[in-house]
Formats: sequence, structure tokens, C-alpha cells
Amino acid sequence: MKHKKTLILLLLAVCILFCFSSTAFAAELTEAEVEQAVADQGKETVTGNIFIWFLCAIAFLKVSQKIDSFMASLGINVGNTGGNMMAELLIAGRGLSGALRGHGGGGGYRKASSPGSAAVGGSFLSGGLAGAVGRQMERSAVNAATGYSEGGSIGNSIYQSSLQKGGDFANRVIGDIAKGSYGQVGSITGDDAAKAYASYMGLRSGDTEGTSTSEPLPQYSNMEIGGGRITGTETTNGTSRDFAMYLSDQYMAPTNGDYETVQSVDGATWYKQYAQDTVEKKPYQDDNGAVAYQESIVQKVPPAPARKDRI
Repeated sequence: MKHKKTLILLLLAVCILFCFSSTAFAAELTEAEVEQAVADQGKETVTGNIFIWFLCAIAFLKVSQKIDSFMASLGINVGNTGGNMMAELLIAGRGLSGALRGHGGGGGYRKASSPGSAAVGGSFLSGGLAGAVGRQMERSAVNAATGYSEGGSIGNSIYQSSLQKGGDFANRVIGDIAKGSYGQVGSITGDDAAKAYASYMGLRSGDTEGTSTSEPLPQYSNMEIGGGRITGTETTNGTSRDFAMYLSDQYMAPTNGDYETVQSVDGATWYKQYAQDTVEKKPYQDDNGAVAYQESIVQKVPPAPARKDRI
């Protein structure tokens, strides 16, 4: 593994050296040397070689633009400086090496080895280099968000930066987990889950469920996102209510109690239910030794509706 990383970095360094050295090679050519090459090889051969180099230059430019577009989609500012180019190549190299590790080994059936692998599909060659690197970044972010891996990965850094802005990359990662299999992908919990919910539902300061109002943004706690469900506690103006949401693609519409339909930023439809008045009975023994029940009204979230894959 150590030798593979060293080899990748060495290849990247050679490529960079070649790119920055190519202008120097051209500057050293003299008019006499060009005329001599035409005389030795013929006009057609030299013209063909120049055409090939021209195509190579266009291809290199296209690849650079692809990398810039990919990095910009992740919320990373890119430029033409050497430092930025090195950072882009290192990130691409690290992501590609991770993708190669994930698809290496023998053929046949391979069980997903991590939440990221289970949540983010796509073949290795799909989308080219940018696609392979993008999927590896997304898988790394899913692993970190679900607590499967430590938070020091590049994918997690990009995810956290995007989460602060409600960016597309973070919402894509949240959607992967929210819609994924609970047993294979896991869930987002804790403080990160509250931030993830606000981003995924498009909530901003002064917004409530995506609609601009003068009311303050609710506070969320005890949140868990995963397996087609989102649960937590919503607090508005000092009043707290438990709630649960169910992905319409995976769950039937609730039949117990009232519910509303909401949409996340990725266009997914969710059934949302708040805790509702429920009669709770507690058994006790009366003076005659008979079993009696003490009834009280409490706030409870109705039972979860049926899953579509279990009907």
C-alpha cells in the first residue's frame, strides 16, 4: 500500500514536470532546426506530428477543465496557480487510488465492505476519472457521517464545508444515507444529524419547511437519519414535539393519525407525523385486589406505517 501511494505521487510529479517543461522544450527550438526537420522527414510527416501534438494539447486542456468542473462542484475554488494544480492532482490521485482499492481483487460477488460502498453505487469506469474520484469522495463522506470511519478524510472535509452552506455535495451524501438500507449504511446521529436535517430539508434562518416566514427556525435535537426514516424532536417557541418522517418510496402513507407531505431538496417525498394525543393506560391494583387502569393523555408519535417491501 505504501509503495502504491509512492508510485502514484511519483507519476503525478513526472506529469507535472512534463507539463511545465514543455514550453521550455519549444523555446529551445530554432528556425534552422525546424527547417532541417522538414527537409529530413518531409512536409507531410512534420505536419502530421504537429497535428498530433495539437490534439494532445486539446485533450490535456479538456482533462484540466473536467478536473476544474469536478472540484468546483464540490465547492473547492480552483485556479491556474501551481499550488492549486498540485492540490487538484493530489486530491484526484488520492481519490482514484481509493477507487482502485475498492475495485481491486478477484471477480465474482463482493459484499459492500463499508456504508459508503453500500450507499453509493456506480461502476468503476462510469463517468471517467472525474466520476471515479467523485464517487470515492462521496463514499468517504458517507463513512465519516455515519461514524464508520474517523473524520480526517478529504471526503469528510468536503462534506463538512458543503454542509455549512447547504451545498449539493452534502445533501447528496445525506440523501444517500437517508434512503439507504439501515442495516448496511447506518444512520446520522447527534449534533451532525440536526445540521444535516436542516440542510437536507432546505431550512434557512427565517424559513420553516422551506417557506419564508418571520418565524424563527425551529431547533432540532435527538435526531437520527437513515433507513428511509428521520426522527427527532422539534422545538419552536419553547414548545417541543417529537416527530417522525417516512420516505414515500419505501413506506405506505400513514393510516394512524394525521400527517403532512414534505419534500427534501433532492425532490424526495416524505410523510411527516408529529406526536399526537394518545390515551395511555397504566394498570394498578385497587382496594379490592382487582386490576384497574389509570388513564391519561400523553403525546406520542403514531406507530410507523407499513414498509412497501414487506407487504
